[in-house]
Amino acid sequence: MAAIVSIRNVLKGYSRGKQRVEVLHGLDLDVEEGEFLALMGPSGSGKTTLLNLIGGLDRPDKGEVVVVGERLDRLSSGRLAQWRARNVGFVFQFYNLLPVLSAERNVEVPLLLTKLSAKERKRRVHAALELVGLADRAKHKPTELSGGQQQRVAIARALVSDPVLLVCDEPTGDLDRETSDSILELLQLLNREHGKTIVMVTHDPKAAGYASRRLYVDKGVLVDRTMGAAA
Repeated sequence: MAAIVSIRNVLKGYSRGKQRVEVLHGLDLDVEEGEFLALMGPSGSGKTTLLNLIGGLDRPDKGEVVVVGERLDRLSSGRLAQWRARNVGFVFQFYNLLPVLSAERNVEVPLLLTKLSAKERKRRVHAALELVGLADRAKHKPTELSGGQQQRVAIARALVSDPVLLVCDEPTGDLDRETSDSILELLQLLNREHGKTIVMVTHDPKAAGYASRRLYVDKGVLVDRTMGAAA
């Protein structure tokens, strides 16, 4: 399998007032096409910063970030936004649905920036909602849906443009155990049956167990605990 994500010697830090906080320290990572990777680690370890670099939401201070064959650290802001729209679907902990829109309209949002016809947008929205098991809730607004259903709508929205990569930041962090398991089973299905490459940040060991590989971020470096050595 080819690497869909290749990160080399990445450094990333932030300024807090006059203080400089270094988050990632010369980090290397490869994610193969079709992999389901869970990134774990304590709060402040750098796992979400790493996820944001992979998804093109942030840039490194130094180093190379190559995702789906593109050097993200070299792209302009405009080209990076276009790249994200074509290649990455995002799933967040708190769904980020627009409350005034129905489920189908929320799912359609990423397609409104494309040149697709209204008929094709409708077809894709229906297919995405069908895939996550919510075709019968298409006309419902977020307030009329459970937390698990809202997250399924968010996953459908992430899938509707047929992205190469799904980037998930604590996708079950706001859900009860039973609902969490159903969402994780859906992600696993998307990975195994539909070939989606998934990178997921989670603090939950049980959630991480659904992934095909687990890595731990500790003080800005990757540690593969199954091998007992730095990754």
